[in-house]
Amino acid sequence: MDTELARTFLTIAATGSFIAAAERLHITQSTVSARMRTLEEQLGASLFIRNRAGASLTDAGRRFQKHAALLVRTVEQAHHDVGLAEGIRASVTVGARIGLWDGLMLDWLGDLRRRMTDVSVRAEIGLEAELMQGLIDGRIDIGVMYTPQRRPNLELTHLLDEHLVLVSAAGAPPLDTGYIHVDWGPEFYTQHGAMHPALGGPALTVNIGWLGLAYLLANGGSGYFPHRQVAALIAAGTLYRPPHAPGFTLSAWLAYQRDRDHRVIDPMLASLVDHARRADVED
Repeated sequence: MDTELARTFLTIAATGSFIAAAERLHITQSTVSARMRTLEEQLGASLFIRNRAGASLTDAGRRFQKHAALLVRTVEQAHHDVGLAEGIRASVTVGARIGLWDGLMLDWLGDLRRRMTDVSVRAEIGLEAELMQGLIDGRIDIGVMYTPQRRPNLELTHLLDEHLVLVSAAGAPPLDTGYIHVDWGPEFYTQHGAMHPALGGPALTVNIGWLGLAYLLANGGSGYFPHRQVAALIAAGTLYRPPHAPGFTLSAWLAYQRDRDHRVIDPMLASLVDHARRADVED
């Protein structure tokens, strides 16, 4: 069976829509539909019920889901294992939000490369939906994100609590027309709305923290950012924390396969937890 058929099936199941799956896979909707017709013909069963709300799995589709995930993961793992260079015993893909790479995970990656020289690491940036899909497909071995979804055969471990603080450029009043809303995910959105119910729609919204911070530093304004990222800028007087401004706590999580290679993955997880613990203490 063509693994692209299985991957397309898993994407539709994850998004609940042929249209959304096409957008995520960067192909046309007609290609998605054609792949599903081919897959259903090969299996001799209908896999989705399509309606105005999107696409939902049939009983046959639910039964096939675990096999599709295993198929994709097996092929991906085969690519990793077959392509190992001499002296490399394993290949691991780690995906995380860019805000978590910044500082925390970059430091961990440098330490990891010095200590586990016989492991090849592929580092990726993504948002929660992409990271979860990669974990489900088996393309990503370790995912680090703020709001993971519970899935069969995935384990979740709390990594650290991000302390988001409001910072402002010198002379810029907080939460005015220069406010930059950073999309830190649904958990932050809920907390932010409850804490600032009267705040109107922001003039600028970004989905990447570094982009919001770079804009703030170049153009002024204010926004919420992890304290560990802006502490040095606050200490230098480049940014300041408005008095009495509420902060937010956002939990970061590790997500990984339950049936992982414990000899390789577990030491990496333990090292990352140790780095996060030290970062949390410094914060």
